[in-house]
Amino acid sequence: MAFSLKLLKLLTLLAAFSSPSHAESAPAVGVRHVTAHAAARGGDLDVTVWYPAQVGGTIVTLGDGPFFAGTAAQSEAPLADGRFALVLLSHGAGLGGTPEAMSWMAAGLAARGFVVAAPAHPGNGGAQRSAEQTMKLWLRPGDIRATLDAVTGAGAFKDHTDADKVGVLGLSMGGGTALALAGGRIDPTRLAGYCDDVARNPSLCEWVKMSGLDLHAMDMRPAGDDHSDLRIRFAMAIDPAPVDVFDPSSLAGVTLPVDIVNLGKPGTIPETARADGLARAMPHGRYQTIGDASHFSLFGICKPGAAALAAEEKIDEPICKDGEDRSRQDIHAQLIDMAVEAFGQELGEER
Repeated sequence: MAFSLKLLKLLTLLAAFSSPSHAESAPAVGVRHVTAHAAARGGDLDVTVWYPAQVGGTIVTLGDGPFFAGTAAQSEAPLADGRFALVLLSHGAGLGGTPEAMSWMAAGLAARGFVVAAPAHPGNGGAQRSAEQTMKLWLRPGDIRATLDAVTGAGAFKDHTDADKVGVLGLSMGGGTALALAGGRIDPTRLAGYCDDVARNPSLCEWVKMSGLDLHAMDMRPAGDDHSDLRIRFAMAIDPAPVDVFDPSSLAGVTLPVDIVNLGKPGTIPETARADGLARAMPHGRYQTIGDASHFSLFGICKPGAAALAAEEKIDEPICKDGEDRSRQDIHAQLIDMAVEAFGQELGEER
């Protein structure tokens, strides 16, 4: 769901591929970096913003690495004319722990007429990864709020976004962030005991234990606060994890429409990601599954030879394996279509 001990090697390799590369043609998607001040973090966040663009930027590829292909965009391209709905994107942890790792989704939405803004949640991925920062789940909604302030408050995007048409999209651990922003509350006791049984989420909890982090020794009280944001009109969570740290009694108070998508067939989805119960508990919750996908479908398209390279690196997680025989590219296209339809309908921007 987040970090695997054997995947930690990959994060070091990914750093070597973080520089932009050129693509053959200019997509109608621009990308820029802005900063957002996060008071709870005590500093500024780097925010990646994808947007509908005119031709005129430098072509770059974000999210490219030794295993996964990146997605092209035009750096600093002029914005397209008009005002656009804003989707705030929360990434996962581990290999999915950067905005760039979700570039396939962000660029896909921008190409269909949305501005997409994704803060880098500190410590959740990359060279500065930290088990303690990763498990401070309550700080993530504040990163999204700070991003919303920065994008709509000033700068180039102020006059190109509609502050009345704002939604949040979360993938993996970012899905939990989206649910918290919608009004779901984390139970501090559940979060403190999350890794008491490592089997609950081996990839995350083995790393937490290896890091020497005692969740019971952390001050979890802020986790139980209300982290919702009334400016957000719609939330969508794709394979959110962990969902079993939420207080079930808080879900009835979620007044926003919320779409939740799990990846995998019923019965194969890990309990820590299975979110049908959460959707039923919310007054306006909707739930879907994509049976021939897996949690690894949230990663980028695997490069030729990536699976063999992972085996050589003693990586036993099937990072290039989806649920069945359908290509990851097709699954990505379906997920983008689902997001476009949902955000378009809920934010009054039907396409």
